[in-house]
Amino acid sequence: MNTRRRALNTTAALAGIFALAACSATSGQTDEASGGATDGTSSTSRSETDEVTYLTSFNTFGRDAYVYVASEKGYFEEAGIDVTIQPGSGTVDVMKLVASGSADFGTGDFSTVVVTVANEDLPVTTVGVIHQKSLAAIVTLGDRGIAEPTDLEGKQIGDQPGSTNEVIFPTYAAAAGLDPATVEFVPAAPPALPQLLVSGQVDGIGQFVVGEPLIAAAASGKDVVVLPYGDVLPELYGNVLVTSEELAGSDPELVSRFTEALLKGLEYSIENPEETGEILKKYQPTQDADVAATEVELMAPYVDVDGTDIGAIDQARVQSVIDIMAPALETEIAPADVVDFDLAPGE
Repeated sequence: MNTRRRALNTTAALAGIFALAACSATSGQTDEASGGATDGTSSTSRSETDEVTYLTSFNTFGRDAYVYVASEKGYFEEAGIDVTIQPGSGTVDVMKLVASGSADFGTGDFSTVVVTVANEDLPVTTVGVIHQKSLAAIVTLGDRGIAEPTDLEGKQIGDQPGSTNEVIFPTYAAAAGLDPATVEFVPAAPPALPQLLVSGQVDGIGQFVVGEPLIAAAASGKDVVVLPYGDVLPELYGNVLVTSEELAGSDPELVSRFTEALLKGLEYSIENPEETGEILKKYQPTQDADVAATEVELMAPYVDVDGTDIGAIDQARVQSVIDIMAPALETEIAPADVVDFDLAPGE
């Protein structure tokens, strides 16, 4: 990628139009990183800094390291934003915390966003795309006799209740020619999933495709089999950036500044996976820099897709996702109910 994507410049036309307003919502949890530059990048000349809280999609793995990169490289500081980073615990929880004002921004799977907005009427909206293709997958081991989706019939899948993989699974199974009722989801805490799989207590687990290195490390040399949902549902987006409808309406300029800074961190991450792994370890010492770098490498083709600007979202494709997820929706919704197209980068 030799040139800056136009999707990363969405705020240029907005600068100075809207009045600045401080937005603070810290929930007092554990994980924190300021937006200060540490690499010599010049900071913004703004007279005041907006304080915001951001939730990762899930924990602090390599797949979410781009927010730490945006902080380390000074992108948030340049945008006049001080960011508190906290580990998320799945899309639905992230959405609820954002909707309640306990966090200002968060990331989560778009299909789950669609289902949750439709069924629970949460006042959140999408303002950018992290993954242009879904990372959701079922992961198993080569000795379990599972090579394709239909082989999951009669099997047990371990996953966190309400996870993205569980929410989307009925749609994925139907598209793959599998009766979802023949598959049992076994509730389990995410940290326990790799060991449940390796010990044979479940036949597969819900994961993102970038989780393969983590499972391979736990499997001690056994072959890892990944069944990506995107293979049968190519229209699905992966993770997206969400904020509350209230913040999007009251301070769109802040939302645009944050979105641009985060997407700059995302672009830098996929271009520099090894450095990204080291940056993550600096902020999260318990994380393995090499595993994180491998996750970022695996994630790159889901982020940087030919013909699509990083972060962009397409209205027609959003409608396709809504149509695909229709069997899981309790009320009808339109694209504008889940995406703020005035703030989200377009293709």
